[in-house]
Amino acid sequence: MFGEINNLTVQAWMTKPVITIPPNTPINAAHHLMEEKRVRRLVVMAGDEMLGLITKGDIREAKPSDATTLSIWELNYLLAQLTVDKVMTRAVLTVHPEDPISKVAQIMLDHKISGLPVLDDDQHVVGIITESDIFRMLIANLEKQTP
Repeated sequence: MFGEINNLTVQAWMTKPVITIPPNTPINAAHHLMEEKRVRRLVVMAGDEMLGLITKGDIREAKPSDATTLSIWELNYLLAQLTVDKVMTRAVLTVHPEDPISKVAQIMLDHKISGLPVLDDDQHVVGIITESDIFRMLIANLEKQTP
Protein backbone atom coordinates (compact mmCIF):
# COMPACT_ATOMS: atom_id res chain seq x y z
CA MET A 1 0.00 0.00 0.00
CA PHE A 2 2.67 2.52 0.97
CA GLY A 3 4.53 1.91 -2.29
CA GLU A 4 1.43 3.13 -4.14
CA ILE A 5 1.14 6.22 -1.94
CA ASN A 6 4.75 7.14 -2.64
CA ASN A 7 3.89 7.31 -6.35
CA LEU A 8 0.88 9.63 -5.90
CA THR A 9 1.27 13.26 -6.91
CA VAL A 10 -0.27 16.49 -5.67
CA GLN A 11 -2.16 16.94 -8.93
CA ALA A 12 -4.34 13.89 -8.29
CA TRP A 13 -5.48 15.06 -4.83
CA MET A 14 -5.30 18.86 -4.72
CA THR A 15 -8.43 20.94 -4.41
CA LYS A 16 -9.32 23.05 -7.40
CA PRO A 17 -10.38 25.62 -8.30
CA VAL A 18 -8.76 27.67 -5.56
CA ILE A 19 -10.85 30.25 -3.74
CA THR A 20 -9.05 33.57 -4.08
CA ILE A 21 -9.53 37.14 -2.90
CA PRO A 22 -7.94 40.47 -3.73
CA PRO A 23 -5.60 42.07 -1.16
CA ASN A 24 -7.95 44.98 -0.40
CA THR A 25 -10.70 42.67 0.91
CA PRO A 26 -11.81 43.55 4.46
CA ILE A 27 -10.96 40.73 6.87
CA ASN A 28 -14.62 40.44 7.89
CA ALA A 29 -15.51 39.70 4.25
CA ALA A 30 -12.67 37.17 4.04
CA HIS A 31 -13.90 35.47 7.21
CA HIS A 32 -17.47 35.38 5.87
CA LEU A 33 -16.24 33.80 2.61
CA MET A 34 -14.31 31.16 4.55
CA GLU A 35 -17.42 30.30 6.55
CA GLU A 36 -19.61 30.23 3.44
CA LYS A 37 -17.22 28.01 1.46
CA ARG A 38 -16.24 25.94 4.51
CA VAL A 39 -12.50 26.51 4.05
CA ARG A 40 -9.76 27.61 6.44
CA ARG A 41 -7.54 29.52 4.01
CA LEU A 42 -7.79 31.78 0.98
CA VAL A 43 -5.14 32.62 -1.59
CA VAL A 44 -4.62 36.37 -1.96
CA MET A 45 -4.22 37.34 -5.61
CA ALA A 46 -3.59 40.47 -7.66
CA GLY A 47 -4.51 39.45 -11.18
CA ASP A 48 -2.55 36.26 -11.90
CA GLU A 49 0.03 36.90 -9.19
CA MET A 50 -0.18 35.20 -5.81
CA LEU A 51 0.60 37.74 -3.08
CA GLY A 52 0.01 35.60 -0.03
CA LEU A 53 -2.31 33.42 1.99
CA ILE A 54 -4.76 34.30 4.73
CA THR A 55 -6.06 31.76 7.23
CA LYS A 56 -8.76 31.72 9.86
CA GLY A 57 -5.94 31.87 12.40
CA ASP A 58 -4.58 35.08 10.84
CA ILE A 59 -8.01 36.66 11.10
CA ARG A 60 -8.50 35.45 14.67
CA GLU A 61 -5.17 36.97 15.69
CA ALA A 62 -6.03 40.29 14.01
CA LYS A 63 -9.30 40.72 15.91
CA PRO A 64 -9.29 42.58 19.21
CA SER A 65 -9.34 40.71 22.49
CA ASP A 66 -12.65 40.10 24.27
CA ALA A 67 -11.22 42.27 27.04
CA THR A 68 -11.37 45.40 24.87
CA THR A 69 -13.28 48.44 26.08
CA LEU A 70 -14.36 49.36 22.55
CA SER A 71 -18.06 49.26 21.73
CA ILE A 72 -19.38 46.84 19.15
CA TRP A 73 -19.81 49.71 16.68
CA GLU A 74 -16.21 50.82 17.18
CA LEU A 75 -15.01 47.25 16.75
CA ASN A 76 -17.00 46.76 13.57
CA TYR A 77 -15.72 50.06 12.17
CA LEU A 78 -12.11 49.16 12.90
CA LEU A 79 -12.47 45.66 11.45
CA ALA A 80 -14.10 47.07 8.31
CA GLN A 81 -10.96 49.17 7.79
CA LEU A 82 -8.56 46.23 8.23
CA THR A 83 -7.83 44.50 4.94
CA VAL A 84 -6.40 41.09 4.11
CA ASP A 85 -3.07 42.51 2.88
CA LYS A 86 -2.34 43.81 6.38
CA VAL A 87 -2.55 40.39 8.07
CA MET A 88 -1.85 37.79 5.36
CA THR A 89 1.24 35.63 5.22
CA ARG A 90 3.47 36.85 2.39
CA ALA A 91 6.29 34.29 2.42
CA VAL A 92 4.20 31.29 1.44
CA LEU A 93 5.65 27.85 0.84
CA THR A 94 4.30 26.33 -2.36
CA VAL A 95 4.43 23.00 -4.15
CA HIS A 96 4.26 21.80 -7.75
CA PRO A 97 1.45 19.60 -9.17
CA GLU A 98 3.91 16.78 -9.88
CA ASP A 99 5.45 16.73 -6.40
CA PRO A 100 4.88 13.45 -4.55
CA ILE A 101 2.29 13.51 -1.79
CA SER A 102 4.88 12.14 0.65
CA LYS A 103 7.11 15.19 0.05
CA VAL A 104 4.19 17.57 0.59
CA ALA A 105 3.12 15.82 3.78
CA GLN A 106 6.69 16.10 5.10
CA ILE A 107 6.81 19.85 4.29
CA MET A 108 3.50 20.37 6.10
CA LEU A 109 4.70 18.39 9.10
CA ASP A 110 8.11 20.09 9.27
CA HIS A 111 6.64 23.60 9.04
CA LYS A 112 3.48 22.91 11.08
CA ILE A 113 1.18 24.15 8.32
CA SER A 114 -2.04 22.62 7.07
CA GLY A 115 -2.20 23.74 3.46
CA LEU A 116 -0.01 24.73 0.53
CA PRO A 117 -0.85 26.52 -2.72
CA VAL A 118 0.06 24.53 -5.83
CA LEU A 119 1.88 26.49 -8.54
CA ASP A 120 2.60 25.29 -12.07
CA ASP A 121 5.81 25.91 -14.03
CA ASP A 122 4.62 29.42 -14.91
CA GLN A 123 3.96 30.25 -11.24
CA HIS A 124 0.17 30.23 -11.73
CA VAL A 125 -1.94 28.95 -8.84
CA VAL A 126 -3.59 25.75 -10.08
CA GLY A 127 -4.79 24.27 -6.80
CA ILE A 128 -4.27 23.95 -3.09
CA ILE A 129 -3.31 20.83 -1.15
CA THR A 130 -4.44 20.56 2.45
CA GLU A 131 -4.22 18.07 5.25
CA SER A 132 -7.84 17.18 4.50
CA ASP A 133 -6.86 16.27 0.93
CA ILE A 134 -4.07 14.06 2.26
CA PHE A 135 -6.46 12.36 4.71
CA ARG A 136 -8.92 11.83 1.84
CA MET A 137 -6.13 10.22 -0.22
CA LEU A 138 -5.04 8.02 2.66
CA ILE A 139 -8.58 6.78 3.33
CA ALA A 140 -9.20 6.08 -0.36
CA ASN A 141 -6.01 4.05 -0.55
CA LEU A 142 -6.78 2.15 2.64
CA GLU A 143 -10.24 1.29 1.32
CA LYS A 144 -8.63 -0.14 -1.85
CA GLN A 145 -6.58 -2.48 0.33
CA THR A 146 -9.53 -3.75 2.35
CA PRO A 147 -10.79 -7.09 0.99
